[in-house]
Amino acid sequence: MGMQTMTRLRVIAGTAKGRRLNLVPGDITRPITDRVKESLFNILRADLPGSVFLDLFAGTGSVGIEALSRGAKLVRFVDKNKPAIDTIRENIRLTRFEERCEVLQIDAYNMLARNPDMQFDYVYIAPPQYNDIWKQALLKIDAAPNWMVDDGWAIVQIHPKEYEAVDLVNLSEFDQRKYGNTLLVFYERV
Repeated sequence: MGMQTMTRLRVIAGTAKGRRLNLVPGDITRPITDRVKESLFNILRADLPGSVFLDLFAGTGSVGIEALSRGAKLVRFVDKNKPAIDTIRENIRLTRFEERCEVLQIDAYNMLARNPDMQFDYVYIAPPQYNDIWKQALLKIDAAPNWMVDDGWAIVQIHPKEYEAVDLVNLSEFDQRKYGNTLLVFYERV
């Protein structure tokens, strides 16, 4: 088991189980480990089928593709970087989920500043590390809560050192799960 196995991405479960995914060239994304992805989708499992999922700062698209593989109805992938967008499109093609995806090359803040054109059951926020990008994205959703359905969740993936309590109006933190150097923070629309 050399470095190769550490950096390979794959779909863990569902209709595209075992399918390998491409990585984004360079170092502009924050990949999720299989362990964290497995834990996340164990939490979401019951409510995932038929859901609508927003993968912000989507990187490789690995999280949104896992959601599709496990029964999500539609995923919108958002990333501003062309290499990431190209990788997402290729990974969607590899997993044959083209019919259930939207891929937008746009800055996440710019998209969230628009009037919501769709409501999501889940909003996944896994930006590049530090600079409080996660907090700014969360605050934009809090300011425009109609991006989410009434009982929708926003899920933030950060390094535990990045965490701080955020003063929110329409969202409320309800859980945290720590896996090594990854922290998942769960917020619900209230």
